[in-house]
This record gives sequence, C-alpha cells and structure tokens, in this order.
Amino acid sequence: MMKIVNKPSTATAPGAIDATVRQTLRRQTRSRIVRMKELYLLFLIPLALLAIFKYVPMVGVMIAFKDYSARAGILGSPWNDFEHFKFFFSTPQFLELIFNTFRISVLKFAFGFPAPIAFALILNELTNRRYRHVVQSISYLPHFLSWVVLGAIFKVLLSGERGPISAVIEALGGEPIYFLAEPDWFLFSVVITHIWKSIGWGSIIFLASITSIDPGLYDAADVDGANRLQKVLHVTLPAMIPVITIMLILNVQNLNQAGFDQIFNLYNSLVFSVADIFETYVYRVGLVDRQYDFGAAVGLFQNLVAVMFVLIANTLARRYSDYALW
Repeated sequence: MMKIVNKPSTATAPGAIDATVRQTLRRQTRSRIVRMKELYLLFLIPLALLAIFKYVPMVGVMIAFKDYSARAGILGSPWNDFEHFKFFFSTPQFLELIFNTFRISVLKFAFGFPAPIAFALILNELTNRRYRHVVQSISYLPHFLSWVVLGAIFKVLLSGERGPISAVIEALGGEPIYFLAEPDWFLFSVVITHIWKSIGWGSIIFLASITSIDPGLYDAADVDGANRLQKVLHVTLPAMIPVITIMLILNVQNLNQAGFDQIFNLYNSLVFSVADIFETYVYRVGLVDRQYDFGAAVGLFQNLVAVMFVLIANTLARRYSDYALW
C-alpha cells in the first residue's frame, strides 16, 4: 500500500508578499530619484515659489474675520464676528458688483471660450504650412503685451475725438462713437479686446489636441466621401471633446472674475455703472482706502464663489459626460 507523505508547504504568507512588494517599490523609487535627481532639484524651484507666494500668504486671510490693526498685527487683532461680511452684504454696491462682474465675465466666456476652438480649427484647415505658422506667431504676440500698454493703445484707437475708428465712421457719414465712455459700447469693447488678446494663446492647447488625432480617421472619412466640413464636424470636434470639457471646467471658475488688469486700464468714471467689478472694488477699499481687513473679506467671498463654480461644473461634467477633473 502506497504511503502518502505530506511535504512542507512552500507557499508564502500574504503579509510577507506585501512586505516584499513594498520593499521592491521603495528600492525602485529610490533608484528612480537618484537617476533623475537633476529633474527633482529643478522641480523644487517652482514648488518653493508656489509655497512662498500661494500657500504662505493664505495665513493672512484671517484678517477678513478680524478688526485688523497694524500695531497689533494679524494674530493680535481682535475677531469681529463676521462684521465685514455682514457690512458688505448690506451695502448697495453688493448687488451692483455681482451683476457687473457676472455680466462681463459671462460675455467674455460666451464669446471668448469658443473663439480659440474655432481659430484652432481654421488654422488646422490651412494647407500652406508657412502661412499657418506666420498666422500662429502673430496671433500669440498680444498675449505677451501688458494691459497697461494695451490700455493706452486702445484708449487712442477707440477714442471718439481722435481715434482712427471714429474717423472712419465719420468719413462714411456716421456719428463718432465713444467706445470707452458709453456703457453699452464699453462692454462691447471689453469683449472684443479680450478675444483679440487671448485667442492665439488659447488656441495652443486645442491645436495640440488636434495633432494627436489618428490620421486613419481622416482616411476613413475620405473613403466614406466626407468633405472638409463633415470631417471637422464628425472627426475633429468629437476628438477634441475631452480637452474642451477640461478647459470648460477650468474657465468656469472665472465667471466671477471679469479681469482686473483689463477693466482697470480701460474704465473711467463715465462707465462705473457697468464697469465696477469685484476686483476694482477690492483695489479701491483695500489698497487705496487702506481697509485691508474689509478688502480681504470681499476678496475671500469672491474666491469662495469661484471654488463653488468649479465644484458645480465638475459635478455636471462627471454626470453628463465621461470627462471631468476628478
């Protein structure tokens, strides 16, 4: 009769396997860091700048909840039981600031967000590569110009007295238009100049997404007899949807930020009723009038609204599409 001998088990316990895997991963991580130490050292520079200029100043946000005194300092100033927020919500400027800010930002978003997408599609359809590169380079240049410079230029161009645009209108028999002195024309000027400055730079990421599209899709569309417009509508645009969705979510946070640099360098007392926004109000009360605590409270409220917009936009994108930030 055969005798069965039980051999000792050679299986490793699950805990030992996990420990071995962790040790292997740690060794690989250390090896990777040592091998790419120069890149990690370079990464420390922007990380330090981010910490110094973005996170460390967040400590000062607490003055929004205090009656700030320079002698007592941020930590020594007394708490005020949200008095700055209560006062701001009760001022007549509160609703006006909300309306002006959202009107300008919504107009910029409605016309400014699709513009780089359309511009990228147009550039992609140009067959002359040299001409396309020249147009791209020219369209990027306004992004690198400060609104201080552009503000001075546009004040001359859009002037109703000595501006070339009004001169052309008068030559054609019309009345001169004071673009930056009439409320309705001011809003029009803000949107147009914003698009002109940002369209080239904003199209870069959309052009990058277009170049990553599989050329085989266009070949298949050619076989099916699709023309250029049909290929744009049924191949290029659907392939850009992930990038468009992400950029849409990121741009939603700007719905409560109409753009301080542009407005500050273009507006005047004649258009205060439509041009006074959160950023200009914070500048006046916080820096000009030296009400640092009240200005910090208004700015904090604005930033909280921006965070809320991002959360809502990301939730909607995750619910109704396959793409979201998280």
